[in-house]
Amino acid sequence: MTLPNFPTLLAKYAALAVDVGVGVKPGDTVYLQISTDQLPLAHQIIETAYARGAAEVAVWWQDDFAKRQDILHLADDRLNRQPPQVKAMFTDWLSKDAKRITVHSSDPDNLAGVDPARVAAYQQAFQQSYAPLSNAISSNAISWTIIGAASPQWAAKVFPDEAPAVATDKLWDAIFKTVRIYEPDPEAAWVSHEAKLRDKAAWLNAEQFDALHYQAPGTDLTVGLPAHHVWNGGSSTNPRGEVFTANMPTEEVFTAPDNRRIDGTVASTKPLSYSGSILQDMHFRFKAGQVVAAEAGQGNAVLQHLLAINGARSLGEISLVPDPSPISQSGLIFYSTLFDENASDHMALGMAYPFSIEGGTALSPAELTARGLNVADTHVDFMMGSAKMNIDGIKKDGSIKPIFRNGDWA
Repeated sequence: MTLPNFPTLLAKYAALAVDVGVGVKPGDTVYLQISTDQLPLAHQIIETAYARGAAEVAVWWQDDFAKRQDILHLADDRLNRQPPQVKAMFTDWLSKDAKRITVHSSDPDNLAGVDPARVAAYQQAFQQSYAPLSNAISSNAISWTIIGAASPQWAAKVFPDEAPAVATDKLWDAIFKTVRIYEPDPEAAWVSHEAKLRDKAAWLNAEQFDALHYQAPGTDLTVGLPAHHVWNGGSSTNPRGEVFTANMPTEEVFTAPDNRRIDGTVASTKPLSYSGSILQDMHFRFKAGQVVAAEAGQGNAVLQHLLAINGARSLGEISLVPDPSPISQSGLIFYSTLFDENASDHMALGMAYPFSIEGGTALSPAELTARGLNVADTHVDFMMGSAKMNIDGIKKDGSIKPIFRNGDWA
């Protein structure tokens, strides 16, 4: 690593994840999901969390090579079910209100060429074990954050013309810029940034539009909004009143649509890295809230398997991200939803976050469905914004108010 002052920058990054990401306090349980190629960052996060008084830091190590080999070669009866200790691990963490730090560094092409049916079977089995923890995360019942870390394989995808060491340095540099590590006081910079996002969310919540109309090349989509919907941006709060920041970076404000009232067409504008494969040039046609036609110029078989997951043929999230956001203006395609979704308006196929309507976290799945929120077994964001995107808010009386013009706030 030749990036100047890299150990100091990495220590600041770990502190940001621990303090702003999940707000570790004395007595907390922390679980860290991180790749085996990120030992220095893992050690910094573990040390910092314990320094803040954590009672336990559990590490769940990830490995791209092992995952690919498992999906390629596991016997069918093993592919279709997770070992019971996996669910037991998640249940234990949930019983302790563990604060989750996930570090993304995976190779976007890790599962390229693998049978999409085997990938889908593996993910479905995992989701069955993960569901209780996933539900806690989607309702903000626990504190959680996702950050990125540069790996040589990921860096080679983002900077294909650079030598491996140079590419990795460049990706670390880009990551540090997006999360404000170069600011004199990164944590103060985050407080200021999140306040601006909350201001935008507050304006949208006061307006309570009945629907949004998206227009851009390849996109002409009207999305209904549920009654008493809530726009979110910046930090969140768990039931114990603890503040956390779910995504670092974040440039979005978002809510859930009324998944019964989605009509028209939408085209993706950036590649999507999903399940170790790259999907590009996706086009969707919606009628009465459901995808009735979809195709991808690259990765179409993977897309069709995604759409076969329960609830994936409707939307669970819509967002507003101005094209002048720092990530968009960097000109980089990160091939990571964590970063690319913060360069562009995006939507999510699948599950809606219950906190996207007033009182939603107290509602049952059936009650959420009755309010228009999509209950699903997946949540996959795809990017569809650009500098050509215009978005109008439509009131119940039919009046129209511009929200975005040419990809920026109107």
